[in-house]
Amino acid sequence: MVEAQKEDIVAVEKLNQARNKIKSEIQKVIIGQEQVIDELLIALLSNGHCLLIGVPGLAKTLLISTLSKILDLKFSRIQFTPDLMPSDITGTEIIDEDTSSGKRAFRFVKGPIFGNIILADEINRTPPKTQAALLQAMQEHEVTAAGVTYKLDEPFFVLATQNPIEQEGTYPLPEAQLDRFMFNIHIDYPSLDEENLIVKTTTSAYSWNLEKVMGADEIIRLQKLVRKVPVSDHVINYAVKIARATRPQNNHLPYIKNWVSWGAGPRASQYMILGAKTKSILDGRFTPAIEDVKNVAKPVLRHRIVTSFNAEADGVGTEEIIEKLLLDVKEE
Repeated sequence: MVEAQKEDIVAVEKLNQARNKIKSEIQKVIIGQEQVIDELLIALLSNGHCLLIGVPGLAKTLLISTLSKILDLKFSRIQFTPDLMPSDITGTEIIDEDTSSGKRAFRFVKGPIFGNIILADEINRTPPKTQAALLQAMQEHEVTAAGVTYKLDEPFFVLATQNPIEQEGTYPLPEAQLDRFMFNIHIDYPSLDEENLIVKTTTSAYSWNLEKVMGADEIIRLQKLVRKVPVSDHVINYAVKIARATRPQNNHLPYIKNWVSWGAGPRASQYMILGAKTKSILDGRFTPAIEDVKNVAKPVLRHRIVTSFNAEADGVGTEEIIEKLLLDVKEE
């Protein structure tokens, strides 16, 4: 027991060093976006999935493929289109003929979902039936075809992107399906200095030499370590209070009753605690504080709060509502 604890302490220290190394390797390719990188690492080590919201041209695909190289994981990119079928994601059965005997048999050919890091590009451009095939795999970590169940490789991490500008001809994800994503990460425009540096490096003959920092087995071990991190009751109580405060039913906060139609469910509290645990060990600490819960509250709650017509009329978004909640909900 003592030996196992010592191993965990060493693992936390190593993870803190590895996190700095991962960020420095990513920053060879991606300029800025430090908070986005942190949130991606938190979600990956929490065994969650992410929804990435950002306009085209902000290097979302490059960021994810770079992360997969540094972590030595298999990367798959699926471009979602209106004519994409579920079998285009999960795989399909083909008829194979044995040349020696002439016998024919069905053989399952695995689709792009069989990877470690999956980039589901513009997930809202494909019909609900195809969206559901991906979302089932996210939840169950397995695929069923012709009555046979195939386990997906671990770690399994889905990043789905949505373009916030063009909404014509799209199929928005229902709230129940959005709830399966741990984080909703906003990727914003770079600063002036960052954009200057981006243009300078990407229009020259500069090439990147990326080093691998850790592999699949180590990530799986760290995901298990996150679950073992102890959390004090007052931190859990704070996360639950934040989630419950988003619900307009029996709420004492007038702006929640006015601006919110539906609040976050219990999964939000779970993800805030998991995210806080991961944040603490990434920082080299052995237990999370309330500050860690606050740090992950926005990406956890953004897609779990459904605003009302009143909020739209007042020009209020979920971001402002979460900021007010973090000020109003007491820590004790």
